[in-house]
Amino acid sequence: MTTSALGIPRLRAVTRRIEPVDEPLVYASPDDPTVWSRRGDLLVGVGRAAELPAGTPAAQWWRDVAAVAEIDDKVGMPGSGLVAFGTLPFDPANSSASTALAVPRMIIGRRSDTSWVTHVFVEGEPERDEPQAIGFGPHWSATVGPGACTPDGYQGEVRAGLEAIASGEVAKVVLARDLVGTVPAGSDLRRLVRALASAYPDTWTFAVDGAIGASPETLVTVSGGTVTARVLAGTAARGADADADTAASLALATSAKDLDEHRYAVQSVLTSLRAHTSALVAEPEPFMLKLPNVWHLATDVEGTLSGHASSLDLVEVLHPTAAVAGTPTQAALEVIRRVEPFDRGRYAGPVGWIDAAGDGEWAIALRCAQFDVHTDAGADIPLIAHAGAGIVAGSDPETEMLETRVKFRPIIDALA
Repeated sequence: MTTSALGIPRLRAVTRRIEPVDEPLVYASPDDPTVWSRRGDLLVGVGRAAELPAGTPAAQWWRDVAAVAEIDDKVGMPGSGLVAFGTLPFDPANSSASTALAVPRMIIGRRSDTSWVTHVFVEGEPERDEPQAIGFGPHWSATVGPGACTPDGYQGEVRAGLEAIASGEVAKVVLARDLVGTVPAGSDLRRLVRALASAYPDTWTFAVDGAIGASPETLVTVSGGTVTARVLAGTAARGADADADTAASLALATSAKDLDEHRYAVQSVLTSLRAHTSALVAEPEPFMLKLPNVWHLATDVEGTLSGHASSLDLVEVLHPTAAVAGTPTQAALEVIRRVEPFDRGRYAGPVGWIDAAGDGEWAIALRCAQFDVHTDAGADIPLIAHAGAGIVAGSDPETEMLETRVKFRPIIDALA
């Protein structure tokens, strides 16, 4: 790969409109797909033209890559031109997982009625053949079981969190439990992506470097100078019938415990964004977000970007929010490190994409599983999934455990 004198790859991105592709997923890698999708809009990455060197600060590396890139974009829509896909660990100081940021060799995009393809070349690379569609492999199902934290063990975690709250160490802490399993060797992971996108179209369906899921929570979106975020905190399972569903929604909307948890999360986002935005506003009261399996308390935040921060800069400022860590943040991280018996990896970390202008869409990696896509050929593929709940004064250990069971459902159903 040809690079600049500073070791930055020199890339040329060429974007052109194309006729709609019936199933863009057929171009993704079956064993390591790169996908970003919501409500029919999607980006599918193929191959690798460049990737973040280990130990390199991601936001600065991307600025350097974009600064020397040659971009010929005749589409001019969010996600066209030069784009990198990324996923970051929840707790870089306490994780074996690293930040992944990669530029595909080809990106197929679709937004509303417009479809396009972007080819990315390294300097001096000749024109290449068009990639070929790869038919979907056979259906498969995963084997999944308890991980390092059993349901009973999780209730012990919650009690430890409540002790930290009672002592004044934290006001809120988000604690998770895990499931582990495998999928058969050679499984086509695109089937999992397709199942999640079909079942949960209003979420961010993602597949980036082995992290695959359907997240309902936007961490931050930057588009043309406008910054938006959606905060989710406070959850209730959907009711079994219309009356029970209405009762579940009303109970969540009036729950003092859940409203307190939600306020912590909103203030966490506002505090982090204020230094980088102007005219920052949040809805005064949360609204009820209905998903196929749960109700969430939700608040939308919007502001105008001030200065030259990119979406990846804002990701690094925002993460971790109170919605996935707790309040105060650093104290909550210490409780999580002490109480949880596992490394979260990229669960509850940022996942999304960024373009050459710094715009992008980033979600929090929830309702997901992490696959070891670098497993030797012929071996079953290990996976780990997590689900968590926000613990505040008054939380009940058994109720919080049942909440994690509801949150596991999207990924577990899709794996089955």
